[in-house]
Amino acid sequence: MDMDRIKTVIDLMREHELSEFSIEEPDLKLTLKRGGAQPAMMMAAPQMMAPAAAPAPAPTAAAAAAPAPAPEDELTPIPSPLVGTFYRAGSPDADPFVSVGSRVGKDTVVCIIEAMKVMNEIKAETSGVVKKILVENATAVQFGQPMFLIDKG
Repeated sequence: MDMDRIKTVIDLMREHELSEFSIEEPDLKLTLKRGGAQPAMMMAAPQMMAPAAAPAPAPTAAAAAAPAPAPEDELTPIPSPLVGTFYRAGSPDADPFVSVGSRVGKDTVVCIIEAMKVMNEIKAETSGVVKKILVENATAVQFGQPMFLIDKG
């Protein structure tokens, strides 16, 4: 479904004061819900099977001596503020904005989310150290989906 069709549906929702619209096609499921003046868009990407992961290698002596990482429940997530495509860098040949171990501040750009052909810089809005990146580059993210885990300690 192209963006022009989605915009047409949004305009029709406003015109007829509809609060919800949903359509399902073989490769796309689109749900639009209005909570106020603006409709919110949620799109689900086609589900694909992930390849089986290789078994983890045995820890080395250096890894065994390293301090234990913070449990994930003690880490602060950076959620996606919108639905779109997640990019770790500003361009395909550029270095990622942040990596595991990077120190971030509230105004640090951590990624870009492309939504409706607009590139949106996403800031950390918290301070700490990136402990885990939860989203693969160039994949779809949903509103509120955790993208990074930050250790504030």
